[in-house]
Amino acid sequence: MLSTIAVLFGGRIAEEIFMNQMTTGASNDFERATAIARDIVTRYGMTTELGPMVYAENEGEVFLGRSVTKTTHMSEATMQKVDSEIRKIIDEQYNRARQILEDNRTKVESMAKALLEWETIDSDQINDIIEGRPPRPPKVPDAPVDSAPPAGPAADARSGNPAEAV
Repeated sequence: MLSTIAVLFGGRIAEEIFMNQMTTGASNDFERATAIARDIVTRYGMTTELGPMVYAENEGEVFLGRSVTKTTHMSEATMQKVDSEIRKIIDEQYNRARQILEDNRTKVESMAKALLEWETIDSDQINDIIEGRPPRPPKVPDAPVDSAPPAGPAADARSGNPAEAV
């Protein structure tokens, strides 16, 4: 789950590193990353600070356009600890993703260059880049084999049957 959070931050961090800007394109990624971090803390009990305890429970069903609500049974101090743990997970994974992209900047730039040149790249090309080699040109797809016999008057003439050729 932590790796998923880090991956979700990749697009925004790439914008920051390579384009020196931030757009709204990552908003859904942030929502998803935050939801995963919140579940790690409040549903799965996967933090040392708060331990194996459920801190929020889903109640009710989606009804008349309303979303599922979460009821918390915790003190204000515990809510602050929950928020702190979520923030810690988010910050750690954001920094992890940034470090990975910065450490592999030349590889990311090589992939971007290959994509600009060829529009798509395959696993062989990605492996070339990861291994520090220039990517090989894309494979040329094989021409489809047409197994159906030709149709029409010319085909009838080739069959050798004069009645079919007329």
